[in-house]
Amino acid sequence: MTTIYFVRHAEPNYDNHDDLTRELTAKGLEDAKKVTEFLKDKGIQVAYSSPYKRAVDTIKDFTDKVGLEIQLETDFRERAVGAWVENFREYAMRQWSDFDYKLSGGECLREVQERNIRALQNVLKENDGKTLVIGTHGTALSTIINYYRPEFGYEDFLRIKDVMPWIVRFTFNDEECKMIEEIPTWSENHD
Repeated sequence: MTTIYFVRHAEPNYDNHDDLTRELTAKGLEDAKKVTEFLKDKGIQVAYSSPYKRAVDTIKDFTDKVGLEIQLETDFRERAVGAWVENFREYAMRQWSDFDYKLSGGECLREVQERNIRALQNVLKENDGKTLVIGTHGTALSTIINYYRPEFGYEDFLRIKDVMPWIVRFTFNDEECKMIEEIPTWSENHD
């Protein structure tokens, strides 16, 4: 069995509109330490992340403490929107109702899902039987869940939209997904 802890990044600085360099807020950096506390006894052997700073920085405190190198995987990056969207809820609803909808220069959810699943399948082949952590993003992770559990849709995405960090544990037998479990968040249980 292979276990993967997907960690959706902690709170980012939305004043920075550059997806690649958007950093965590002070709260986000503190929450990253809570991620470390959660992961420290999980026996994690390998770490991957989207190349986006907020995803890397959410698991970096953990990987530094346990001496793991973060392997950057471009295909785990977040969905390219194409432009800054003021009404994100309306945009997201349109994308979830039509997996092929996208703005000029952006990606549709089908494209996001296909590249994330391709990256995940490669990771599974390379790390059979191991326990991993992957730093990721809300939409990217939601499309991965949707791939294995098609009933996960817009309402589920809306429920987790502001949950940062968010940890979801996947268990695989070879490439077959056996279990998906959302880990209760600190904001729900500890604020």
